[in-house]
Amino acid sequence: MALTAEEVARLAALARLDLTEAECAELAPELDVILASVSRVGRVAGSDVPLMTHALPLVNVMREDEVRPSLPATAVLAGAPDVEEGCFRVPRILSED
Repeated sequence: MALTAEEVARLAALARLDLTEAECAELAPELDVILASVSRVGRVAGSDVPLMTHALPLVNVMREDEVRPSLPATAVLAGAPDVEEGCFRVPRILSED
């Protein structure tokens, strides 16, 4: 079943995306390809295929949480391009507004 531009527009509205009619018409065939690919995967993955979350088995490697001395502030700040009152000074990126 091919998606129509109207269906894409409805989906865009539900997702609160502001798409033009031209964008909806352009996206309809692209979304068709994606949906066909997902459908193909659904047909291949039968009930005899075990569910998995990753292609390889993963094990979370944990270490003991040990208190260790950290670098002194003077050593950390020694390589900083600009320091103010014992802290890194960085350029402002947000306005006061």
